[in-house]
Amino acid sequence: MITLFHAPQSRSSRMIWLLEELGAPYAIQPVSIFRPMMGTGSPDPINPHPDKQVPAILDGDTLVAESVAIVLYLTDAFPLAGLGRVVGDPRRGDYLTWLAWYAAALEPAMFASMGQELEAAPMKQRGYDAVVHRLESRLAEAPWLMGEHFSGADILVGSALGWGRPAFPASDLLDAYAARCRARPAAIRAMALDDVEGVQRAA
Repeated sequence: MITLFHAPQSRSSRMIWLLEELGAPYAIQPVSIFRPMMGTGSPDPINPHPDKQVPAILDGDTLVAESVAIVLYLTDAFPLAGLGRVVGDPRRGDYLTWLAWYAAALEPAMFASMGQELEAAPMKQRGYDAVVHRLESRLAEAPWLMGEHFSGADILVGSALGWGRPAFPASDLLDAYAARCRARPAAIRAMALDDVEGVQRAA
């Protein structure tokens, strides 16, 4: 049984989506976190995350923290779900690249846009433009980042577009992609669990 340490409407919300997609047995342990953008909340002593943030999971005695690490760990642990690529698969490199690209390129570009940093920082603007171009180019070719098959990388990128859509330019491709992500049954189930009442209903 996997335990997800979860704070509603946070980075751990997409881990509920991931677990639902995988069909993995799991339990949600609600925790409080400090939310620096709002200046609210406080660290929870029961949270095993090294920084008292989310997401974090416990799989037996194994602690995994941070979204990309959890996506890779769980998609490797549940290969039959088809959300990752196993070692030896020729496309594992593509999968790992999209996971790393999310953390190294898309998320920093999104926060630079949200923080209105682009106009005064040409290098950040170029990086942002490159992110948008790469994402739109991929989605012009296929419905998902890995082509015809939904993957763990789409959970990271799709969730970011879900709450951070204003950080990106008007785009039919991005809108359609975000809508496809939202419409997935596992995403709908996860949304219903993404609050204290939802966790209590599932217990």
